[in-house]
Amino acid sequence: MRILLTGRNGQVGWELERALAPLGEMIATDRSTLDLTSEEQIRSVVRAVKPNVIVNAAAYTAVDKAESEPELAMRINGFAPGVLAEEAKRLGALLVHYSTDYVFDGEKATPYVEEDEPNPINVYGRTKLEGERAVKASGCRHLILRTSWVYGTRGKNFLLTMLRLARERSELRVVDDQVGAPTSSRAIARATVECLGRSPQGLYHFSARGKVTWCGFAHAILARARIDTPVVAIRSEDYPTPARRPRNSCLDCSRLRADCGVSIASWEEMLTEVNFASL
Repeated sequence: MRILLTGRNGQVGWELERALAPLGEMIATDRSTLDLTSEEQIRSVVRAVKPNVIVNAAAYTAVDKAESEPELAMRINGFAPGVLAEEAKRLGALLVHYSTDYVFDGEKATPYVEEDEPNPINVYGRTKLEGERAVKASGCRHLILRTSWVYGTRGKNFLLTMLRLARERSELRVVDDQVGAPTSSRAIARATVECLGRSPQGLYHFSARGKVTWCGFAHAILARARIDTPVVAIRSEDYPTPARRPRNSCLDCSRLRADCGVSIASWEEMLTEVNFASL
């Protein structure tokens, strides 16, 4: 199997490069070797590599910044996946693509299932939804995994931000009225490998089991890191951001478990795998 991976230096891509390596020949790209804003370069790289599987872990993930850079976010999150999908269709390759809970508005009282109607409330969510639609419309063989609240030991994410701020400040004020399931990049990589072993196609939800608020997650992070900086619960209105966030980001992952037998750990279990001593 020949695998083309995009976004090798991202928090998910870094884990994927290591998790996917035993499956075959790996050609991993980053921004310097594959510019996802260039249709010509995307097509050129895919045609040169001739992969059996394309794993698209690259994305524009700066949720707030996307509000002021909607065109760039759309080119990377919306347009580029469609080009990759067209090339996958031409080759007969499988495209694995990652999406987000932010395609939903968060108004539902229970976890979202794959059939729920998307209604993104920020630019990032709209661009990721466009990417999903472009992949589906291409007619290529595809696996789209929607996930949520992704974190890891690399890049920019909530876990690393909380650790940094807790060491700089005497108190942390964290939103306590948004609920989701923090999902580790390592778990996403493992789930991808499991899925490739079972050859599912279509759209699936994958996130950690259970749910917690951002404030609750911050408490858990600092407890694991043995940092005693106080964490104060606040409302979303008390911490305005350029991009609105869904109040409910919980995803129902029962279809993935049923179809693929993918094991899904709780968010607490995923957090125990983090080596806090190295951070």
